[in-house]
Amino acid sequence: MPITNFSLYLITDRYQTGGRVLTEVVRKALEGGVKAVQLREKDLSGAELYRLAGELRRLTSNYGARLIINDRPDIALATEADGVHIGVNSLPVAAVRRLLGAGKIIGYSAHAVDEALHAQADGADFVTLGPVYHTPSKAAYGEPCGVNILAEAASALKIPVIGLGGISPANITEVLSAGIKGISVISAILTAADPRSATASLLKKIEEYAHHS
Repeated sequence: MPITNFSLYLITDRYQTGGRVLTEVVRKALEGGVKAVQLREKDLSGAELYRLAGELRRLTSNYGARLIINDRPDIALATEADGVHIGVNSLPVAAVRRLLGAGKIIGYSAHAVDEALHAQADGADFVTLGPVYHTPSKAAYGEPCGVNILAEAASALKIPVIGLGGISPANITEVLSAGIKGISVISAILTAADPRSATASLLKKIEEYAHHS
């Protein structure tokens, strides 16, 4: 099984960088210590996404970090990314596995425990579960699931569960108390005035929680 030992998962959204070049903001996050980046820019053409994925592949490789492409196994293969992140409207997990092979990571976006369990049974390597809290970027996926659902999923699943949606320095300890593997963020890093220190601060909070729990 591919290694999914990251505790902080950065998802891109170039509209949240405050006009800064996305790759430069991601570079700062990598300098801050993030070890997994999901490229999620759904409105780009295949050619544009391929170019951006190539840039991020070079960047993440330089920092020993994983690059995961949202919903595009073809782009992941073409750029030698580490894996793909899919959801309910994507190709099935088994089909993506046939395309990518055994050595690549498949993440799955779940919004309920039973959905996460199905993804695990189908062969996903980890799941993101949320939204934990209200957040504009995940409003279309329904009401927040809250920390109790996260805890239920963490207890029920053997693969890593990563909390997603509205997570910030103010509530990170509450999220981690659910017993999950880690957290996923967009705005907490991308909108920060200093993405490097924002990333380092989040990682420090994760490490401190793990040390004291």
